[in-house]
Amino acid sequence: MSQSSISAEVPSMARRQFMNLLVGGSAGITVLGALYPVVQYFIPPAKGIKGGGVTAKDALGNDIQASKLLAEHQVGDRVMVQGLKGDPTYLIVTESKEIADYGLNAVCTHLGCVVPWNVAENKFICPCHGSQYDNTGKVVRGPAPLSLALAHIEVVDDNVQVVPWKETDFRTNETPWWS
Repeated sequence: MSQSSISAEVPSMARRQFMNLLVGGSAGITVLGALYPVVQYFIPPAKGIKGGGVTAKDALGNDIQASKLLAEHQVGDRVMVQGLKGDPTYLIVTESKEIADYGLNAVCTHLGCVVPWNVAENKFICPCHGSQYDNTGKVVRGPAPLSLALAHIEVVDDNVQVVPWKETDFRTNETPWWS
């Protein structure tokens, strides 16, 4: 065999690289196309609320209507709803019979128990280890090291919206520990 007949049978390196790129690209696009719906399944749909907020829900998953909540509850009531990340969050009915512009995450900062509102003592008292929080959620007795997390509460078209709190904590004048 002569040198010229061998080179005619072996494809050039550029052609081989082009074919490898074409086959690899086709396989990659096919795999990405197949993975797209799987990835989308695990990403919750956005509600379109500014700052990553959510619509507050009741225990059955129904949206909370501000007018209905205010009609059913008295001044000073703390109403537990599903808030950010599905965490229990207290809405507060103010003296002017409105929903306060902040809500309190009901998860104790000590061990994660849900902290009930104690009407008789006008504070939140954790049933697990006795931590106590005042009516604004500021820790007043340990072992809980931190106050309850805050969230902004907004009423949009009669729906109650819970939005993350990123500003200074008005109870301690410190940056929020939960953000």
